[in-house]
Amino acid sequence: MELQNQLKALSEKVPQFKEQIETEESTKHAFVLPFISLLGYDTYNPLEVVPEFTADIGLKKGEKVDYAIFQNGQPILIIECKNWKESLNCHNSQLFRYFHTTKTRFALLTNGIEYRFYTDLEEPNKMDEKPFLEFQIDQLKESAVQEIAKFHKSNFDIDKIVDNASSLKYTKEIKKLIHEELQEPSFSFVKLFANKVYSGRLTEKVMTEFNDLVHKALNQTISERVNDRLNAALNKEAEKQQEEASDVIEEKSKIETTEEELEGYRIIVAILRRVLPVSRIVHRDTQSYFGVLLDDNNRKPLCRLHFNGSIKYIGLFDAMKKESRKSLQALEDIYQYERELLATVGFYEE
Repeated sequence: MELQNQLKALSEKVPQFKEQIETEESTKHAFVLPFISLLGYDTYNPLEVVPEFTADIGLKKGEKVDYAIFQNGQPILIIECKNWKESLNCHNSQLFRYFHTTKTRFALLTNGIEYRFYTDLEEPNKMDEKPFLEFQIDQLKESAVQEIAKFHKSNFDIDKIVDNASSLKYTKEIKKLIHEELQEPSFSFVKLFANKVYSGRLTEKVMTEFNDLVHKALNQTISERVNDRLNAALNKEAEKQQEEASDVIEEKSKIETTEEELEGYRIIVAILRRVLPVSRIVHRDTQSYFGVLLDDNNRKPLCRLHFNGSIKYIGLFDAMKKESRKSLQALEDIYQYERELLATVGFYEE
């Protein structure tokens, strides 16, 4: 949760600062270094974060990658940065060369807004052409936050990230293909379904017709699945509300107002009607006591009758709404507390 909040705070800086940032160096300081920092690495510690890390390529010496993050004396992530205005599509070849000369398993290409994480799933020590994790800092989804958390200093585990990277990479590619097929089904995709449901010859006319049918069926299926999920969620919420209502009904059913409590209430009304209209004196029974309220307001208790035990009490209230109980030998004993009851009315009326 803390990482998610930090990423959100960083994303909010993007629209605030980017128009004032003109250079790659400014992009690093405004966006990239804060990102490295929220991963738990000390950007001022040269043993953890090395700027301008040397990555010599064969006879070509002096090649440097913008940052390298170290753990236990070994580089675990190299980072190549670009100006936030630049597209990343034409820069992965440069990072590809750096990756080959270092011992790291992970590389990050970023312009401070878009982030692309690479590893070597297809061939050892050779960076894959496609990233296994890709996101924009200002359009973060919860699933991306969970993957970013795996690169945090406290969580970093090479084997776990590599194992998960394979699933992430191919899932991303499959989702991309599904999205494309939903937008415009390919010939082979349409043919796959046409072969299963049509027994005749698949002429050009038939395939054109099936292209529309497959496109329509796909979108209808997704809409129906979404509606089913929504209805299931609504039904679950309705069931929850019904259960809560049943609990309230059950709780109310346990309350039994006795004739003795009502007789006590009539005595209290007889006392208070001298200073209050009867309509303002309301009773409300609970499992613990029988309450008498002013204006049916539970913040204005006039008294309480505790008749559930072997000894009966009347609960009286002072100006601070502190209750004190007085024992009753008979219902008529309520008249002994006429002065206290009238005083309680005065507290609220003032």
